[in-house]
Amino acid sequence: MKREQGKSKLIEQLRKMPIVQIACERAGIGRSTYYRWREEAANFRKAADEAIAEGEALITDMSESQLINLIRDKHFPAVQLWLRQHHPKYSGKVEISGSVTVEDGSLTPEQEALIKEALRLAALPVSDDLSEQNHG
Repeated sequence: MKREQGKSKLIEQLRKMPIVQIACERAGIGRSTYYRWREEAANFRKAADEAIAEGEALITDMSESQLINLIRDKHFPAVQLWLRQHHPKYSGKVEISGSVTVEDGSLTPEQEALIKEALRLAALPVSDDLSEQNHG
């Protein structure tokens, strides 16, 4: 029963502070114990992941609130950050779009590796088999 209380306490701390080290310290649980519990029990791993997501959402809400307060106080870096992130006109992002078509239906291993690396560098999702994407 003590173990289950420790797990519950740790999950609650992760909801408040989604940083494993800090949540473990506050719950009086060692990091190695946390990671062992994650390995041993899928239900604990799922609960911990959900608690971390809730904690991150809480921190995001608090951060956005603080950012809005800084904007109200005419703090230019806050104004600039908001515009860069929320208005395409002020965005410094580069958008890349396109598609890859292979006429004979197959890529050489070198071509596939090159395309995977380009997609990785562009931070785009890559499936294990590029030829499936074109024909699957």
